[in-house]
Amino acid sequence: FLFQLVWLGLNVFLFWWYYLVYDVPPKFFYTRVLLGRALALARAPAACLNFNCMLILLPVCRNLLSFLRGSSACCSTRVRRQLDRNLTFHKMVAWMIALHTAIHTIAHLFNVEWSVEARVEEKGTLAAVLSSLGDNPNESYVNFFRKTIGNPVGGLYVAFTYLAGLTGVIITLALILIITSSTKTIRRSYFEVFWYTHHLFVIFFIGLVIHGAGRIVRGQTAESLAEHDPEICYKNFTHWGKKGSCPIPQFSGNPPMTWKWVVGPMFLYLCERLVRFWRSQQKVVITKVVIHPFKTIELQMMKKGFKMEVGQYIFVKCPAVSKLEWHPFTLTSAPEEDYFSIHVRIVGDWTEGLFNACGCDKQEFQEAWKLPKIAVDGPFGTASEDVFSYETVMLVGAGIGVTPFASVLKSVWYKYCHDATNLKLKKIYFYWLCRDTHAFEWFADLLQSLEAQMQERNNAEFLSYNIYLTGWDESQATHFVVHHEEEKDVITGLKQKTLYGRPNWENEFKTIAGKHPGSRIGVFLCGPEGLADTLNKQSISNSEADPRGVHFIFNKENF
Repeated sequence: FLFQLVWLGLNVFLFWWYYLVYDVPPKFFYTRVLLGRALALARAPAACLNFNCMLILLPVCRNLLSFLRGSSACCSTRVRRQLDRNLTFHKMVAWMIALHTAIHTIAHLFNVEWSVEARVEEKGTLAAVLSSLGDNPNESYVNFFRKTIGNPVGGLYVAFTYLAGLTGVIITLALILIITSSTKTIRRSYFEVFWYTHHLFVIFFIGLVIHGAGRIVRGQTAESLAEHDPEICYKNFTHWGKKGSCPIPQFSGNPPMTWKWVVGPMFLYLCERLVRFWRSQQKVVITKVVIHPFKTIELQMMKKGFKMEVGQYIFVKCPAVSKLEWHPFTLTSAPEEDYFSIHVRIVGDWTEGLFNACGCDKQEFQEAWKLPKIAVDGPFGTASEDVFSYETVMLVGAGIGVTPFASVLKSVWYKYCHDATNLKLKKIYFYWLCRDTHAFEWFADLLQSLEAQMQERNNAEFLSYNIYLTGWDESQATHFVVHHEEEKDVITGLKQKTLYGRPNWENEFKTIAGKHPGSRIGVFLCGPEGLADTLNKQSISNSEADPRGVHFIFNKENF
């Protein structure tokens, strides 16, 4: 929250500062005569655009963020939690860019209209005299529009023949396409549209860098100001250049500044893409493909030098399906295993293509050499890496969002199999919310293994889990009542009975707070935004003001 406040404060400061730079000094006195307040209203958001375009690429430099996240020397837990919100910040910066683009564009529409009108204005006015400067030798112009064409033709001429106008149109269209294709509906249902249009950012940044090269915003030169004070001389504009009167003012264009703001982040992002390309060329071998119920497949893979931590994710490309598309998947294997794995739910064209490429649509056994080539980028860090930093944690997985915790629970299982004495984590409260557990039978099997392991070691209290079926109907509820007294749950095969409906989060938080007074409890979620808001509010409201009291630390998976 503090970081966001600082960012908003810098935006407000830059807007206010650059508004005054163009609205007050005598350098732009005559420019303001032509354009009025629209000059400052165009330049102030331009400064904010430079600032935010400098920031927009940094949150998507995944390798840089993973490096910072893994460096304990420069990254405390609090800083890592901020890094985990990289995509949230990326979206906030994008909306800020959209806001300032709108202000900048509207202000310049007025600027262009008034510049064009000033060129065809009747002689005898100050605006007409200023617009005619540059028509004669040894004069420099202040009005960038040099034709004598009225509106609307003159405005269209500026938009499609001037560098500033043409690049402005192109980058605005690119920005509109990028933002409109980034909505949740498009991302979920038409990921390819989101993926391809997002790469219009290349055109956006090229246009942004050269947008100001035409130097259409012009101000009086320092030499001219020394001998021509505009606040005095404007009164006698009809006598400029005559003996005993003010000399004709001279003007120059503002040099382009955007490149100075964005060249650093652009270089970092270029390095990021080079690292991704290098990683994508490394050989990945699919060692096993497991078909789970309800069109879910598990890919077990090996790659030389691959090292992971719990809860991390990778980006996967299958050239047999698409040569350009990369899709993120949470790793479901544990660091202790000699392979890494992902679980893929078949829900779209790309996943359907991967399903078929792996031969999962065929009945016969698939030979290993027939499996498709896979490129992997990652792994990348997420909030779940910090699970083992707490003594007590709440893990909440909704639907397919349960996958990060497969890695966590597997790692816990391996640690208990070998040596748990050095394990800081003492208690796990796990909540699994889904409409139908049949689609995640592989996860229920994992829970059964962990449950048995804990009982063998007389530590059944280490893991408390609750499974909630949110898509239940009346017949299921009746079935649930009939079999409630049986030793194992008829749906999952676990000792813990399946619950129906949704958890009462306020009661859950209060109960856990009562059992662990004076503790820092990590709350980890992989699920929808609505649930994230609920858990975040509960984490805040159930944390005590006393530093020695119980504190819930909310963390959410973002990728």
